Amino acid sequence: MPSSIVTPRIGKRSAFSLVELVVVVLIVGILAAVAAPRMFNTASDARTNATKASLAVVRDAIELYRARNGSFPTYANITTDLKPFMSGPFPSVQITTTNNNANVRELTGTGAFTPSGTQGWAYHATDGVFYVNHADGSTW
Repeated sequence: MPSSIVTPRIGKRSAFSLVELVVVVLIVGILAAVAAPRMFNTASDARTNATKASLAVVRDAIELYRARNGSFPTYANITTDLKPFMSGPFPSVQITTTNNNANVRELTGTGAFTPSGTQGWAYHATDGVFYVNHADGSTW
């Protein structure tokens, strides 16, 4: 018998098959589809956290104004009255595109607060309550 007979190697492979590669690509694609919404929602979370931080800063400034002056700032002058207690410009609301501004809406009367108008903030000068003028942040 000649010694040049080729025998197939059983059990040893030197590359991946096409089916194996397709399965791996499919698994990676599924993982990316699950993880992508979590990664891309961070901008929304950042806007929400920025608005909450701005709300806390303004509320603290209102309390500092009250401690110094004995009353809450008036609605007409709230942005200028609070300037000594805040660094930088009056903050804007970041959670929405329609009310993304630093304008303040005047609240009057009593009862539950309901967001309306195009102003970013809402302020009740009688009791010094300051709200985000949007449904997403009106209960903060």
